[in-house]
Amino acid sequence: MRKRKKGLSFISGLLMVGILAACGDADEDANSAQNGTEPDADANNGEITIGQINWAENIAVTNMWKVILEDKGYEVDLTLLDMGATMMALSSDELDASLEIWLPVQDANYLEEYEDTINFSEATWFDNAQVGLVVPEYLEDINSVEDLNANKELFDGQIIGFDPGAGTMEVTEQLIEDYNLDFELLPSTEPAMIAEIGSKIENEEPIVSPLWSPHWVFSDFDLKFLDDPKNTFGETEKIHHATRLGFEDDYPEVSEWFNNWKMDDQEIAELINYVEGAEDPLDGATEWIDENQDLIGEWVN
Repeated sequence: MRKRKKGLSFISGLLMVGILAACGDADEDANSAQNGTEPDADANNGEITIGQINWAENIAVTNMWKVILEDKGYEVDLTLLDMGATMMALSSDELDASLEIWLPVQDANYLEEYEDTINFSEATWFDNAQVGLVVPEYLEDINSVEDLNANKELFDGQIIGFDPGAGTMEVTEQLIEDYNLDFELLPSTEPAMIAEIGSKIENEEPIVSPLWSPHWVFSDFDLKFLDDPKNTFGETEKIHHATRLGFEDDYPEVSEWFNNWKMDDQEIAELINYVEGAEDPLDGATEWIDENQDLIGEWVN
């Protein structure tokens, strides 16, 4: 089994803890050989570290997989990182998996930079994602990105964004350039951005932000995507997962389960609502899993 490096020198100070070196159990393998059985490849190391990003759908699916895998006997650590640090950690074998890679547009920069040092899955778990700038439905005269400059004062020349380094934030910067928008993109966090959207809508004030679907916010607020004639954000996005090189050899069973994983709009929306509504995300994920055993069985059987 390929060993992962210990330490996080290149991202010291980030929120990453408890990633341990992988090691095999030679005695167990030897006993299996004596008994005439092949050792389970995944049994060499029961610990899997998954990167978690502070986005609603990412929190939902990482907690879902933590529950599923721990029910199967694995030990799963969720490590909170931003997208850039996640890619670096996967590339240096300090992280096993990231469950949310948006392609072909949003995370194309990471694919280009790390395609030789990270395994980006061809399999997708969500096939109908959308990304773009959104405004409240009550802004009836603003329906396209091309309408923004003429209404700059209405928005104070600001696009309210989320995590710096996220692929969608970089694409939004490209969109500002493509449309020659006289706007500034303000980074924050996803929770802060959603709170600002909620505050503005409560007072029927204007706001424009980059957002994506699937996301629970569309069930709580009446928002619309702005037309993007230059197609900077792309059309339909698909969500993939990524793993460190060697993960498929070390954990063939889990790799197969990740590749089998598929969700539709209703399933991911319901999972997000369960996780968001629970005091502990694991409790929400567990409840959703208990009610969707047939679906889970399609992935892990």
